[in-house]
Amino acid sequence: MTIKTDNAEGVCRIEIARPEKKNALTVAMYQQMAEAIAAAHEDGSVRAIVLHGQPDIFTAGNDLEDFMKNPPAGMDAPVFQFMMALGLAEKPVLVAVNGAAVGIGTTLLAHADFAYCADNAMFSMPFVSLGLCAEFGSSLLVPLAAGYHKAAEKLLLGEPMSAEEALEMKLVNRILPPGEVLEHTLRQARRFNALPPASVRETKRLMKAGWRSLTEKIIADEAQTFAHLLKSAEAKEAFNAFFERRKPDFSRFQ
Repeated sequence: MTIKTDNAEGVCRIEIARPEKKNALTVAMYQQMAEAIAAAHEDGSVRAIVLHGQPDIFTAGNDLEDFMKNPPAGMDAPVFQFMMALGLAEKPVLVAVNGAAVGIGTTLLAHADFAYCADNAMFSMPFVSLGLCAEFGSSLLVPLAAGYHKAAEKLLLGEPMSAEEALEMKLVNRILPPGEVLEHTLRQARRFNALPPASVRETKRLMKAGWRSLTEKIIADEAQTFAHLLKSAEAKEAFNAFFERRKPDFSRFQ
């Protein structure tokens, strides 16, 4: 079981539970998470959704072997279904991050309502180094939150972010000791049990309405570009280098 779900005290917990692979995400796991979010919406007892990983790892991002065997083919791919479910969720979504959050593990934060991380958390968006491009609205949402120049460091150069940088860039709400992150996130989620759900839903909708259509347009543009780059010689070199455990050589490309 690589995705675990649990409903208790008004909170749906979705746990990424593949520690032996550093919580690397497969197509099947994206499908499970998308279904879990949909089920949480249908359950009237659920007031908030919490996504988290293990005490020492959030996610290493895509399982690249699975990713290459099952590349996303259009907006109906499980990874898109998961991200759209997350981004369009009417109920509050809270994320607890311990350890590394690579690739989609970082970009999904821009679609959550609250994000809390451990002081040992490390974030990265290494898309360009893989011959790819920004994904799921990160080319819009990260510069909006952090400013263009800071976003350029992280998206163009792929520089990792410490917990302190993620807080400075407004990708997380608060930094906590590793042993307190999940419980703090759950406490915050339980606060919605005492609030009127319709008011929460409508306020969330209104806050996101101003940039929702633009975000959806950017996601579609990124997806088209991502799919094109995935077939490129540069991406082939990047992925071959990863599997061969060597440094990629992009010197022949212009």
